[in-house]
Amino acid sequence: MPMDTDVKSFCRGITDFIRSTYNKFNVNLTKLELNPAERLTASTVVYSHYLKQIWMIGDCQCLVNGAYYDNPKPQEKILAEKRALFLARLINNGASIKDIQTNDSGRNFILEELTECCKWQNISYSVIDGFDIPFDKVRIINASGCNEEIILATDGYPFLKKTLAASESALAEQLRNDPLCIRTFKATKGLMVGNVSFDDRAYLKIIDDMP
Repeated sequence: MPMDTDVKSFCRGITDFIRSTYNKFNVNLTKLELNPAERLTASTVVYSHYLKQIWMIGDCQCLVNGAYYDNPKPQEKILAEKRALFLARLINNGASIKDIQTNDSGRNFILEELTECCKWQNISYSVIDGFDIPFDKVRIINASGCNEEIILATDGYPFLKKTLAASESALAEQLRNDPLCIRTFKATKGLMVGNVSFDDRAYLKIIDDMP
C-alpha cells in the first residue's frame, strides 16, 4: 500500500484482493453471500504511521501509551459464558478436563450459535472476507499523542502485556491453571490435546519515535 493509504482505501483494497481470489478459483459468490461462515475470513489490526491511526477490523487488541483497546465480536462474551457454565456443570457431574480437551462438548453446545453469528459479519461487526466492510464498524484509535511503544496483537493473548515475554508468561499461567478457559479467562474454546494454546496468536511491538 502507499504510505498515505487511509482506512477506507485499505478496506476497499483488501476486500477487492479477497474477492479476486474467489474469482480466480471460480468460487460461487452467491453461495458465499448466503453462507458467510464459508467465506475466507480474517481479523486485523493495522498501524498507519502516516496518519498516526490504528485500525481494528474484527477481534483483535492493542496497547497505546499503556492504554488497552479491543474489538470483540458482539456475541463473543455471551457465548463464552454459556460454554463456561455448561462445562462447569459437566465437570461437577464427573467429567474430566482431559476428556473435554479431547472432545469439547461445551464448544459443540454453542457451535450453532457461533455459526449463526457469522450471518452478521460485515453487518453488525467488521471482518475481512471479500465483502464490503462497513466503515462505521471499524474501530479507529488516534495514536498521534503516543510517546511510547504501540503493541498490536491477536486475541490469542488473553492478557496483553507490554512485552512478548510477559504476554507469553500470562498465557502459560492461564493454560496451566485453567486450560479449558472457563474460569480466569472465558473463551469460546480451550486448549485441546495436541495444541500448544487455545487460539492462534501474533504480537507486534512498534517503537514509533519518528515525527
